[in-house]
Order: sequence, then C-alpha cells, then structure tokens
Amino acid sequence: MPASSFFASAPTSALRVDTLTKLRWMAVAGQLAATLVARFALGFEFPWPACLGLIAASAALNLVLRARMPLSRRLPAATATALLAYDLAQLAGLLFLTGGLQNPFALLFVAPVAVSAATLPPRHSLALYAFMAGLAALLTVWRVPLKDFETAADRGALRLAADWLSLAIGAGFIGVYAGRVAHEARQLSDALAAADLALERQSHLSHLDGLAAAAAHELGTPLGTIRLVTREWLNGEPPAPDDLRLVSDEADRCRGI
Repeated sequence: MPASSFFASAPTSALRVDTLTKLRWMAVAGQLAATLVARFALGFEFPWPACLGLIAASAALNLVLRARMPLSRRLPAATATALLAYDLAQLAGLLFLTGGLQNPFALLFVAPVAVSAATLPPRHSLALYAFMAGLAALLTVWRVPLKDFETAADRGALRLAADWLSLAIGAGFIGVYAGRVAHEARQLSDALAAADLALERQSHLSHLDGLAAAAAHELGTPLGTIRLVTREWLNGEPPAPDDLRLVSDEADRCRGI
C-alpha cells in the first residue's frame, strides 16, 4: 500500500511531524550532554559508546522523518503512537545501560505518555502507557549497574544534586512537551473556527445568489411586457387606455417582486 494512500485514509492525531522532531532534537541534545558529563566530567563507568549509538539512532530517525514527510503533516494516530513508543524504548535502552530506575532521569518516561494523552485517541494512549509500565518493570530486574553512582548515593550531597538536576530537567522538558502540543491545539482550533466562518459566509453568498437569480427570473415577464408596449409607442402608435393600464399593472408587479 503506498505511503500517501495510508496517510490519506488513516485517522490523524493532533501531533505534527515538525513538533515531534523538534521535541526529539531536544531529547537528543539533553541525552548527549548527560552522557558526556556523566562519563568525562563525573567519571562514571558505564557503556557510554552504546549510549551514543542509541542517541545517534534517534538523530537518524529525525533526519529521515524530516526528509520523507512534510513538516506540517499531522501524523496518523498509529504512526504517532509507534514513534512515541520508539522514544520510550530508546530511553529504556539508555536507562538499562546507566543503572535502570535508579537513574534519576527515569522521570523522563512520563514525557511521551503525557504527549500521547494530549494528542492521541484514548486507546492509543492506554497502549503507550502499558508499554511504558512494562519497560519500567523490566528495568527493575535487568539493568547494567551504575556502580560509581550507586556507591556515591551514600554521599547525600551528590545524590541530592543528581535528584534536583533530574527533576529540574525532567519538569522543564515535560513542560515544553505539553506547551508545544497545547500551542498546536490552539492553532488548530483557530484554523477550524476561521474555516467555519468562511463556510458560513460562502453559504450566505450562495443563498443571496439564489435569491437574485429567482428575482431576475420573476422580473423577466413583466419587464418584457413593458418593453414591448413602450416600443409600440416609440414607433408612433398612440397609447391606448388598456396599454397604459397594462404598463401600470406590470410596474406594480415589478415593485412587488
């Protein structure tokens, strides 16, 4: 089935390609910064090349989306769900490599679910929520321990700083997610209101056109009669009383119409 046919027939979400890719670029930048700071500034030991590979995969997906789809296109609900599920899976991969749910940035699991609740049909949002809960459950069992961080967790200052940083970044990122989606929803609402007004005006003009055509049709007969009689007068025939009465009646009929 051609892609254009699929997009034309599938139900759409409130999520545009441009919005989703911009939000993912933000995630890529944040993940890259966190990975490099944790490895080279804080000296934590973890499989950071694998983390960079997962981050590069998200960047590559963004480039493909921006190259293959118009940025203003609203994604089909199933496609948007699949892309948000990828974001959850990619984040789960990063968390698996960096301590699992003990990593304070596990809070970012909430962002794609929040976006789905605001932009997708309920069944898609519920499916995404269930997927996120399943990934979180797996991370409680399988993960690569971030030993340096777990050891440092006993030192209250470092742990509090990490928790504060993850909360600040996570809340800001989720706020941007929600704000961007809400802005798009307002734009869509304004566009629909403008379209309704334009359709109402068009309907009014069409109604006036119909009335004008009907009036022109009704006026055709009496005006034709008046024209015929007055031409006879112009040709030298004197006006008879019946002709004068006929012209008067036809003029009254025109006024009535």
